[in-house]
Amino acid sequence: MKHPLFIRRAMLLAASCTLLHNGGLALAAQGEEAAPIVGTRPALNTLTPQPVADALREAASASSSSGTTTTAEAQGNVAELMQMIQDARLSELRTTYNGSYGASLFFYAREMTYYVALFHDKHFWRVIKSADAGRAEAIYAGFVQQTAQLSEIEIQRTQLQAQKAYIQDVIALSEDRAKRLQADLDVARTQQAKVNDYQRQTQNEAAALREEKERAQAQLRQVQGQVMQLQRQTEMGLPGQR
Repeated sequence: MKHPLFIRRAMLLAASCTLLHNGGLALAAQGEEAAPIVGTRPALNTLTPQPVADALREAASASSSSGTTTTAEAQGNVAELMQMIQDARLSELRTTYNGSYGASLFFYAREMTYYVALFHDKHFWRVIKSADAGRAEAIYAGFVQQTAQLSEIEIQRTQLQAQKAYIQDVIALSEDRAKRLQADLDVARTQQAKVNDYQRQTQNEAAALREEKERAQAQLRQVQGQVMQLQRQTEMGLPGQR
């Protein structure tokens, strides 16, 4: 017996809801502690037209294969979004990252439906489903603002970590510089002490040589006087030289 078109549509809708409900219960039964996993943040140099959707789909697939499922709350929009991401049925319209927080706006063209997701690190936080484009955009903007506010302390921590590492590097360089200067100073002091000792030794030797020179000169004058005296005695009585 043939049913009217609207009755058949109602029956199909009821069957779909039953399947979705049973699927959600099965997901919840697999594990009640694990949070729904969102995909990892893609590298900037490997972005594709749908980077977040691809990453989330990979994470959702990995979650299903590893037995990691959602909580009871995830039987709603979160589980539905994860399944649609895994099935590649969504178009990613917008995505914003602030630190480890992010917001995404997805579009399901077949039903003209929007999904707005807020996530932190690798876990969905909130998922809002709406057929109103304006409302979806407003929710997405609110999520983006929320990620900016939440990430402030995280970004500040990242900057402080970088500043600390930079200062530590400068300290290490300064300490190395100080060690080098101290080594040069030690060498200079050692060499200066050697030079001072050499100078004192040289001065003493010079003074001794000066005294020896003066004694030698005195002795020379004495010898020369003796020679002249002996010369005169030897030539005494001889005609004088012209």
